[in-house]
Amino acid sequence: MSTLVLVDKKILGGGIAMLAVGLVLLAIINTSVPVGKAGMTEDEMIELMIQEEENKNMNTLASILTGVGFLLVLISFGARKKNAGSAKKEEKKPAT
Repeated sequence: MSTLVLVDKKILGGGIAMLAVGLVLLAIINTSVPVGKAGMTEDEMIELMIQEEENKNMNTLASILTGVGFLLVLISFGARKKNAGSAKKEEKKPAT
C-alpha cells in the first residue's frame, strides 16, 4: 500500500534550495568570526566592533533565509494545484 501525498514540486524545490543556501551561508559566516587581540588601539577596537556587528547581521539574514526555506518546504506538502479544466460549481435553485 502506498499513500498519495500531494506535493507542489515547484514550492518544494524552491524551499529546498533556500534551505540549502541558508545553511551553507550560516556555516561560512560562523567560520569567519572576527577576533580581537591584546593591545589594540581605539581605531582597531572600533573596526572590530563594526566587523562583529556585520557578522551578527549576516548571520541573522542567513537564518531568515533558512527559516523561509523551511516554511516553503512545509507549505509544499499542503499546497494543492488548481485544476485548469474544472468548471466552477454553480448552485441550482429549486424551481418554485
